[in-house]
Parts: sequence; C-alpha cells; structure tokens
Amino acid sequence: MAKISITQVRGTIDRSIDQKRTLVALGLGRLHSKVEVEATPQILGMVKKVSHLISVK
Repeated sequence: MAKISITQVRGTIDRSIDQKRTLVALGLGRLHSKVEVEATPQILGMVKKVSHLISVK
C-alpha cells in the first residue's frame, strides 16, 4: 500500500464529535500536526469524512 501524508489545516472548534474523533483516530490533534499513514480503504474513508479540515499529499 502507498503512504499518504496528512496535515491538519483547520481547527475542531464548532465541529461535530464524530469529526473530532475521526481526527484523533487519524493521529491528529492540534493545528498543523502531521502524520504519515498507509492508504487503506478505512483510512481513505476517514480522510473523506474530514477532508475540509485536512490537507493530503
């Protein structure tokens, strides 16, 4: 599987609890935090759910 780099670019204030928990599950927690993960179908689904809060490379 390919690796993708995810960076949080927006905060979680006024976001639903599901979106906040999705960011935590991805390994993000603070603004501008970065994580590199495998591009599995589960991860890609989480990325799609919070795509407005993150940047993917």
